[in-house]
Amino acid sequence: MTAVDPARVLAASTEITSAALAGDDPDAVLPLVVRSAVELAGADLGLAMATADDGTLTVEASSGDDDPVGVVLSSRSSAARAARTGVPVVADDFTTDPRTAPFVPKALRGYGPFAVAPFGTKERRIGALAVYRRKGAQPFSPDTVEVLTAFAAQAGLAVVLAEGSTARQRVAVYQERERIARDLHDVIIQRLYATGVQLDLLDRRLKLEGREARRLAECVDQLDRTMAEVRATVRALRSADPGHPGDVDLKGSVLAEARTAGELLGHEPDVRIEGDVASVPTDLADHARAALREALSNVVRHSGARHVGIELRRTADRLDLRVTDDGCGIPRGVARRGLRHLEERALAAGGGCEITSSPRTGTTITWHVPLA
Repeated sequence: MTAVDPARVLAASTEITSAALAGDDPDAVLPLVVRSAVELAGADLGLAMATADDGTLTVEASSGDDDPVGVVLSSRSSAARAARTGVPVVADDFTTDPRTAPFVPKALRGYGPFAVAPFGTKERRIGALAVYRRKGAQPFSPDTVEVLTAFAAQAGLAVVLAEGSTARQRVAVYQERERIARDLHDVIIQRLYATGVQLDLLDRRLKLEGREARRLAECVDQLDRTMAEVRATVRALRSADPGHPGDVDLKGSVLAEARTAGELLGHEPDVRIEGDVASVPTDLADHARAALREALSNVVRHSGARHVGIELRRTADRLDLRVTDDGCGIPRGVARRGLRHLEERALAAGGGCEITSSPRTGTTITWHVPLA
């Protein structure tokens, strides 16, 4: 087989990097990575596999005649070993090679020549990128394996960029939704309510009767319905899942916010939830969601923390939210507008917010509201 043209490698890497920087979802970038790997290696099948917590690998994307997406490979397989150690593995026929044969899944038994390279970066190991040829085909040459390894590293970095870009975009959308929700709640609803009060006072003073009284009552009813609709919009905007605003409870929102913060931090916060948070009143759940988002936003932007904890606890008469980190603390002179929003939300609901911070111990935000 002829050597791989460096220009083709550069073109493939550039295409994938451009897709990642354009903000494409990582799930959309992976098929492009696999197709490029198959073309560069002259393979019949390519697989991108992600490492699970238990060390197994799951096929996330494929390119070729077969489609083994969803197939799980053993943590003892060569692909898992390559992902774990960062060292590529090559076999002339992986169905007979003693290093690989015991772990060949049924869906891949029609292939022989095999090469797999680690996929990702040192800081973010995604999994492995593997290529296969049909049984009896020419094995992969050392030069091809070298190209595959370099390409897997470059493509892995692009996917990591795509993950970070997607997470940042999601946070930006959440923050904008929260700003709109705050304006609707704090400005529009208050004005509508004030207008309703004025109309009610006017009705009492004029002592209207008949058709005029009915018309004024209809106006007040319309204001009430409008306020209810605005409140529903605020709840939808503050939902952690924009696609399913009515299906996400407070627990689901907390877990979603933790996942988003984890994508930006590089490690997911520890989450602990106690009590029946599903029955927390909607308005207080909205406040708690927004408070958690604001607290995590500060952690991501300022703390440099290596460990973050989220604790949500519901008792008979109180809801407590605590966010802790082991970061650098809140520097002097940093704008505390976001933290003021936390305090304002707690006070508006009859609760409170305490913040302790130091460069040595990190920051703890304790936010609480009564449920009575």
